[in-house]
Amino acid sequence: MLKKERQAYIIQQINVHNKVLSSDLSEQLDVSEDTVRRDLQELAEEGKLIKVHGGALSKSFHFTLESPTIYSLPEKKSIAYKAIQLIQDGMMVLLSGGTTIRELVKSLPPDLNATFITVSVPIALELLEHPTSEVIFVGNKLLKNAQMSVGAEVTQRLGQIKADLCILGTNSIDAEFGISDLEWEIIEVKRAMIKCAGKTISLAISEKLNTIQRLQVCKPEDIDILITELDPEDPALTPYREKGISIL
Repeated sequence: MLKKERQAYIIQQINVHNKVLSSDLSEQLDVSEDTVRRDLQELAEEGKLIKVHGGALSKSFHFTLESPTIYSLPEKKSIAYKAIQLIQDGMMVLLSGGTTIRELVKSLPPDLNATFITVSVPIALELLEHPTSEVIFVGNKLLKNAQMSVGAEVTQRLGQIKADLCILGTNSIDAEFGISDLEWEIIEVKRAMIKCAGKTISLAISEKLNTIQRLQVCKPEDIDILITELDPEDPALTPYREKGISIL
């Protein structure tokens, strides 16, 4: 595979999943990790991603004061619109991080009177702009790459909450394996969020369907609703519907 093809693949993967690991890319591209690191360094120097230890991050996922270019923005806006229909006055709603969740927060009706709980710093800052809803940030140690709080104290505090909805920005989802992610600390927090909510809603652009990361967040039966930009009757969603997941 030519360097341009490798780098195009890397960009595609980081746009879809927000983060990539050098070891995974090495295996997928059948090249050495040194080759992958050189590719990541070049792409970082070109301003196309943020290189971190062991891999790279999407620039759109990484919060800055500037407005980033959001991958698949129309699709994410469509997903956000669908998700908003599920949020009602008086609800207590858990929100994870990610660009789709950020679009959801930006699109909330200004007169909505709900309580939002999040572990994500960027999402908490966006929620501060909403005029009528309450914002609770569950904080502790901040995981810099994901810009979210993690650790035992966070999971313990989440365990004291009984929320109506848990809305997850999703890294990868598969009809057999469920939701998966890359980092153990993030997994633990998301599991705690799912456990303390009445319903779990997964937000995922269709490119994330049928993809699997190293660590399982939850099984398919733990997901109540899956929201994509696709028509709910799209054949690509049939395997998820067959697992008892409601599709929007």
